[in-house]
Amino acid sequence: MNEKPMIRVDNLDVIFGHGRAEVRAVRGVSLDVARGAAFGLVGESGSGKSTVLRAIARLLPGWTGSIEIDGAVLGHRRDRAAARRMQMVFQDPFGSLHPRHTINAILSEPLEIHGLDRHEPRILKALEEVGLGVELRFRYPHQISGGQRQRVAIARAMILEPEILLLDEPTSALDVSVQAEILNLLKRLQRERGLTYLMVSHNLAVVAHLCDRIAVMNRGRIVETLTVEQLRRHDVAEDYTRQLLSASAGFDRAAARSLVTYE
Repeated sequence: MNEKPMIRVDNLDVIFGHGRAEVRAVRGVSLDVARGAAFGLVGESGSGKSTVLRAIARLLPGWTGSIEIDGAVLGHRRDRAAARRMQMVFQDPFGSLHPRHTINAILSEPLEIHGLDRHEPRILKALEEVGLGVELRFRYPHQISGGQRQRVAIARAMILEPEILLLDEPTSALDVSVQAEILNLLKRLQRERGLTYLMVSHNLAVVAHLCDRIAVMNRGRIVETLTVEQLRRHDVAEDYTRQLLSASAGFDRAAARSLVTYE
C-alpha cells in the first residue's frame, strides 16, 4: 500500500476580483508531494506559482478545491497545529523580518505564539543550525547581510520544528554567490530533519539543485510535470518548458519575448 503524500492539492482554483475585474490566477491545479521529498513549481512571473503556495499556507481567502497535509483536509482558516507543522520562507528576507525587532525578538515571537518554553536554548540551537553566530542575536535586520537575513528567516521557520517548508523564491533576492550557500543549507536541513519542501522559483537551475520533481506552470495551470533528471536531459514535452530552459541558459531577450502562453 502506497504511503499517503505529505502534501496533496486537488483541483485548486484561486480567483481575484469580481465581474469584469475577475482574474482566475490558478486554474485546476493538482499535485502530490511525498513525505521527505522536494517538489518545485516553476514558471515566469504571473504564472500562479506563488499563489498556489499562499493558498496552501492559507494566506489567501476564497480558494476552492482540496488541500491535504498528511491526509488531513485543511480548512480556509489557519490553525496553530497546522501552522506549526508547515512553515513558510518568503522571497524578501528584509521585508519579512520586522525592522525594529532584534534577531532574538524575531526568533522568540513564534515560540511565544505557540506557547513553547525554553526560549534561549531553542534560539541558540536555531542560530547554530543555520550557521549564524550568537553575536548576531541582538542585532537588527538592517545590521546584517542579505544572506544572513535569509538564514534568520529560515531559523524562524525551523524553530517550531515543522515537517514542511513552503519556499517562495528563497534565493532570488540574493547575490549569486550567496544563493548557493542558502540552497546548500536548505538541502542539509532537509536531509537532517527529513523535511518536505514545496518550492517556487522562476529559476530552473535553482529548482533542479534542490528538488526531485518539478511542475511547470503557465497562466495558472500546470502544463507539465517532470523529474529533475528529465529536466537536465531536456526530456520535455511542452514548447513552453523548452523555452523556459532556453531562457534559463542565459539572459535571452528573444526567448523571453517568445514564451508560449495558454489561454
